[in-house]
Amino acid sequence: MSTGTPAPAGPVAGRLSFLDRFLAVWILVAMAVGLGLGRLVPGLGDALAKVTVTGVSLPIALGLLVMMYPVLAKVRYDRLGTVTRDRRLLVPSLVLNWIVGPALMFALAWMFLPDLPEYRTGLIIVGLARCIAMVVIWNDLACGDREAAAVLVALNSVFQVLAFSLLGWFYLSVLPGLLGLEQAALDVSVWEIARSVLIFLGIPLLAGFLTRRLGEKAKGRVWYETKLIPRIGPFALYGLLFTIVVLFALQGDAITSKPLDVVRIALPLLVYFAVMWAGSMAVGRAVGLDHPKATTLAFTAAGNNFELAIAVAIATFGATSGQALAGVVGPLIEVPVLIGLVYVALAARRFFPRPTPTAAPAAAPEGSARV
Repeated sequence: MSTGTPAPAGPVAGRLSFLDRFLAVWILVAMAVGLGLGRLVPGLGDALAKVTVTGVSLPIALGLLVMMYPVLAKVRYDRLGTVTRDRRLLVPSLVLNWIVGPALMFALAWMFLPDLPEYRTGLIIVGLARCIAMVVIWNDLACGDREAAAVLVALNSVFQVLAFSLLGWFYLSVLPGLLGLEQAALDVSVWEIARSVLIFLGIPLLAGFLTRRLGEKAKGRVWYETKLIPRIGPFALYGLLFTIVVLFALQGDAITSKPLDVVRIALPLLVYFAVMWAGSMAVGRAVGLDHPKATTLAFTAAGNNFELAIAVAIATFGATSGQALAGVVGPLIEVPVLIGLVYVALAARRFFPRPTPTAAPAAAPEGSARV
């Protein structure tokens, strides 16, 4: 996937590498392979689910770590200070993630699934789990600001530990009670959430930071960004595709055995991703963010931490529950929708002011990958 520097003007597809250009195809193939394996290989799902990390299958956990490490190794950590001082980015991000996102999912869940309480509860849990993992991939593909993404993901992680259980209590019990609606309960400890954050964000973040720090100290920044990064970059795509195959193999039977239920769960998810992404992009443009930061704002607001949502739903309601199925349908819809929005984000650069020309960065080798 490309180097991460702003691409010149021209057709979007023509500026992408071979891997990037057909990424939607690779992802759809990975989803189909996973679903097929889940249906055709007896006991595969049970085998994959036997060993878990914070409620997530060990193969999925490994895939997520491999997926996130190369992107976090690309972050220029010496630029994080300038990002944290940008209130035009941080304040909208917190509002969109922790006020607008959960409220929108709550409204959509009740609007589309008033007669299906298990699926409705599962969707609300998905809305509470703000993205800390796959969003780094979508942001990087769409030429978002890597350093801004690292800061926003870190903020989401802190708020997730502090606020997830409280928001779950509010949206599943308090608010429905105030509105005269059916109430539910969510039993999940702060430590369970913190452990998930430490594993799925902390490990690749530390590895990425140490790789850049030690690599630049030993060989310099030019060597690091033109030699090492292109070598490790493609592993993010491999980790992504592996994760998708395993995820859908693990839940393939649940998805394919209830197609109409999947459609009903998918409709509010489609509306959610479209509204959150487009609304966040518009907010970024309105407050004066440049295209990379507005893109980062949009993807970090629209994405969800399906790993945490699935783990919480399974731990609280059981692996065969409707809540767990709703969590599984989340990535089934999110993955193709957000990869489609990557192309929309690339095309949307024409609506943002062009950056002031600066000295050209060192060119990456031909055929190098962004992720």
